[in-house]
Amino acid sequence: MNSLAALSLSDLSFSYNSSSEPVLRGISLEVPSGQVTGILGPNGCGKTTLLRLLLGVLHARSGSLLLDGRPHGSFSRRERSQLLGLVPQDEHVPFEFSMLEFVLMGRAPYLGPLEMPREADRQIALAALETVGLTHLLGRPVPNLSGGERQLAIVARALAQAPSILLLDEPTAHLDLSNKGRLLDIMRTLAAEKVTLVFTTHDPNLAASIADQTVLMRHGQILDVGRTEMVLTAAKLSATYGVPVQVFQLEGRRIILLP
Repeated sequence: MNSLAALSLSDLSFSYNSSSEPVLRGISLEVPSGQVTGILGPNGCGKTTLLRLLLGVLHARSGSLLLDGRPHGSFSRRERSQLLGLVPQDEHVPFEFSMLEFVLMGRAPYLGPLEMPREADRQIALAALETVGLTHLLGRPVPNLSGGERQLAIVARALAQAPSILLLDEPTAHLDLSNKGRLLDIMRTLAAEKVTLVFTTHDPNLAASIADQTVLMRHGQILDVGRTEMVLTAAKLSATYGVPVQVFQLEGRRIILLP
């Protein structure tokens, strides 16, 4: 395995119970440290399941998963939480946490048992809220937020966690055009700071706009992986989505059109 890989997967397979068909089969992949990896494919191809395996919420039936060169399972939960952060596609918040209280949860991996957040943690949370543009909603209960505002609050919590590897599941799914642009700017800033980013998407244009490496998935398997400009071709995308896909170059940008 490449010593520069933040995450290394070898022949990983997973199913939700022992009698069911595998959701993921023979997944081998290296996620380069300090780069942006996009996992691209149609709905139901196993992208979210793969992300949850990377996080450690799910455990593979077979194969190996290394985190910074060590077996994933050798890290304590606290260690993993300091290294790995997640922005889920959606999250139910059952309690009336204020925006600030919710974002402060990102500091939990750095606090002792029953320890309350300190002023330094509060300042980190406030900076994260400013980054996502939600400072004006500081005291708003999270359940009262719109879908887009709640998604940005989840991003702010992940920023407050300050992980070295950030996993994002369909991160722009609930955002309007303005906030999609804001999130892409945040991701580019994190990438410039050498945070390793891994995101899932069904939108090849999102991968084209930001990913250094792109993974193409279909039916629980990896069809191709490599530098984004080499992977996002009409032939490979057509095979991934099962429909004809067109790829154009416009003013130096790759534009992908699905039927």
